[in-house]
Amino acid sequence: MTPRYPSDRSPKITQINRRRFIQYGAIALGTGVVTACAANSPVSSPSSSPNLGASPSPTGALTKVGFGTNWYAQAEHGGFYQAIATGIYKSYGLDVTIKMGGPQVNGTQLLMGGAIEFFMGYGSDAIKAIEEGIPKVTVASIFQKDPQILIAHPEAGAKDLKDLKGKPIFISSAANVTFWPFLKAKYGFTDGQKRPYNFSPAPFLADKASVQQGYLSSEPLSIKKEGGFEPTVFLLADYGYDPYSTTIECKQELVQQNPDLVQRFVEASIKGWYSYLEGDSKPGNDLIKKDNPEMTDDQLAFGIAKMKEYGIATSGDAETNGIGAMTDDRWKSFFDTMVAQGVFKQTTDYKQAYTLQFVNKGTAAYKG
Repeated sequence: MTPRYPSDRSPKITQINRRRFIQYGAIALGTGVVTACAANSPVSSPSSSPNLGASPSPTGALTKVGFGTNWYAQAEHGGFYQAIATGIYKSYGLDVTIKMGGPQVNGTQLLMGGAIEFFMGYGSDAIKAIEEGIPKVTVASIFQKDPQILIAHPEAGAKDLKDLKGKPIFISSAANVTFWPFLKAKYGFTDGQKRPYNFSPAPFLADKASVQQGYLSSEPLSIKKEGGFEPTVFLLADYGYDPYSTTIECKQELVQQNPDLVQRFVEASIKGWYSYLEGDSKPGNDLIKKDNPEMTDDQLAFGIAKMKEYGIATSGDAETNGIGAMTDDRWKSFFDTMVAQGVFKQTTDYKQAYTLQFVNKGTAAYKG
């Protein structure tokens, strides 16, 4: 494994690299290209287990479950760590081990190879997997909004995403098959605006007329620290870019053969997220820092604050149906948008990429 954060990149900038690599890399390169690596330090469940009124496994024994994340531990994974730290998973009869992602980790390979039972996925990759004949399925979406953003200098005076039309924008190559086709179709952006993004803020900081891609919970803080100003942030999800993000995936056969296990993991994870975002996040943060010593308290606090401010996990259908909510209409909307831009094939049976069987139980079911 390469170092978590190479010396020539800050932790925050590298976090965007991983999202494009893990979440979008499967689309650009094919889901089977990256070499799998499972040599990360797992977090073990604590011995204490509060009684939350949940039903454990029928035998009373704990079922061992592996869950793979899409990068090193951070606030965007907080609810899963919180469910371990507070004993929520144990109250559902689960002994969960989190296996962190990284630059050499392909979660789909780990999932399909049986190294983990669940993986933190992404809507686009789930549909692309169906096109490639990979039998995995999305069973919940923790984030209602993809935290992908565009960042501008305040001097530019941009008030709306459409105001960025014509400006030079630093984007990664992977963006060409994710959010860039959307921006071209809806807002008239052109390929002439594109500038190569090398995951360093230096070119953006040097040009006050420029724009840069980023992640809501990372880049704004690093740019503030390095540039000394508050950047103007546009969350693409608030402008119609609507893929599900930070999803829970598993094999299709697990849904067919052991739906009870899937239900328990999904429900316990959702409760962990409510605990993390609405309660005391310290238990989860302590485990995050144990798994990822590079993570700082200020970055964790910033990430949590932004997730709350923008309703990343709790907006939209999650307001009434609970965190993890998904709908047929939302999946169809995203699929149709990307088909129109040539990212997916019109003939793809995208409905195989997800199931609503385990979510949409209502907020009371998860908070009670």
